Amino acid sequence: MAELWYGGTIYTMSQEGEQVEAVVTKNGRIEMTGALEDVMKKWKGSIDKEHHLQGQVMYPGFVDSHLHIIGHGERLLRLDLSFMKSPEEVKEAVASHASQLPPGEWLIGEGWNENQWADPRIIHKSELDEISTEHPIMLTRVCRHALLANSKAMELAGVTEESEDPQGGKIVRDHQGETTGYFLDAAQDPIKAAMPDYSQAYLEKAVSVAVEDLTRNGIVGGHSEDLNYYGGFKKTYEAFQNSIGGHQSKFRAHLLVHHEVLDDMLTEGLSYKSGSDFVELGAVKIFSDGAIGGRTALLSEGYEDDKGNRGMAIHKEEHLAQLVKKARKHNLPVAVHAIGDDAVAMITRILNGVPDAPYRDRIIHAQFMQDKLYDQMKTTNSIVDIQPTFVSSDFPWVLERIGEHRLKNAYPWKSLLQSGIPCAGGSDAPIEEINPLLAIQAAVTRKSVHDQKVYGREQCLTMYEAISLYTKGSAYAIHEENKRGQVIVGYDADFTIFDRDLFALHPDRLLEANVTRTIVDGTVVYQR
Repeated sequence: MAELWYGGTIYTMSQEGEQVEAVVTKNGRIEMTGALEDVMKKWKGSIDKEHHLQGQVMYPGFVDSHLHIIGHGERLLRLDLSFMKSPEEVKEAVASHASQLPPGEWLIGEGWNENQWADPRIIHKSELDEISTEHPIMLTRVCRHALLANSKAMELAGVTEESEDPQGGKIVRDHQGETTGYFLDAAQDPIKAAMPDYSQAYLEKAVSVAVEDLTRNGIVGGHSEDLNYYGGFKKTYEAFQNSIGGHQSKFRAHLLVHHEVLDDMLTEGLSYKSGSDFVELGAVKIFSDGAIGGRTALLSEGYEDDKGNRGMAIHKEEHLAQLVKKARKHNLPVAVHAIGDDAVAMITRILNGVPDAPYRDRIIHAQFMQDKLYDQMKTTNSIVDIQPTFVSSDFPWVLERIGEHRLKNAYPWKSLLQSGIPCAGGSDAPIEEINPLLAIQAAVTRKSVHDQKVYGREQCLTMYEAISLYTKGSAYAIHEENKRGQVIVGYDADFTIFDRDLFALHPDRLLEANVTRTIVDGTVVYQR
């Protein structure tokens, strides 16, 4: 069925400012673009349906290049702690939630962040024990690189006072050497392993709830990493396949494959790009370090507020190299989480020492860089996956971690682009909000939501660069630059429509824009 889209502003995103008056789509593809008069002449009598934009503004469909779809669904389904402003408020919410649970059921909370509390102390397990010793309690920090657990959860996980720190993790202890219930990175694994199995119905509901929210925010697709955490590769992959692809649930889910379930993927006879138009498999996901909030991101020099601590390598370099080589053995690209400059340096060395895969690798985050790394990174066949809202949410507290002298190479989005390093943009939801306008605004203004100050002004992106992260950048990351991310003949009919022109708005007013329609494969999956 041929459909005509016209009557508003249509940005192709091929070049800055480029517009067309009309677009014809058919069977999920763009058949023609250009002046309305020319389109009408060529398609006279062949148009089955017309979509008048009523003066609204169409862009290529926005794609979030880095998030956790099931995790975002869980945030919507579970106890959300992300907006709470004190440890007392968190404890009150946990206590209220506990009173509503059946006896012995796990109490799971999402997204607490001590950096937005007036009293930034970490809640102790004894405080959680006061709330309940019957319910195991697990509260995930916003970065998902740390969690809090009560004694019941630790008991079920087999964690004792004698438990040792694992490689790439830390069981935090007080000055007397006793466990506090605070677990960092790999030390979280026993707590999570003790939780009850996820049902297929729960996973499918989490995917569906997340996708509904994503399309409501104008997002037509997402590159997600979920396949290692919810009962195994096959079960989780099937949850995506069962939840996405119907007429009203179309969404482009590109699923990274954690290295711990790589063998499961291979056993199923699957590889990079296996799947369908709506659910496909991606690169091998590997973590090389932690997060800046918990001081586990691997830095080349110590933390400003913890001088003896440079962070934490999840894997020793030799082991990380072996994981990359295993991926290469199967012609697979890798997607490596690297936040600290030393972590970025480590994976850059490794990528420069192995053969390229047929597809692009990606370095996820790269929040801190050294000057020499730009040239070294450019020689790899990789893109950098950035999350602009980290700028708006992390400053000014992040300066306590890194000091003013490292600001010039912190969250260096402009430097990456100017160095010729391709970038894609995402939210890292549920760590940050999924609304792409928040990310675009943060990329353009670099203004903190906490004190409204600008941090690293020289790293501000233009509006075109920022929107490109969510359109051309996300397509380039997964080798779809010849079919997605632009409004061009032959490309997928994926569009995001706003009620006003983002290019014409002052950056401080971007959030006034509203998504009016989200289109995937030519189908309107959301309409305001």
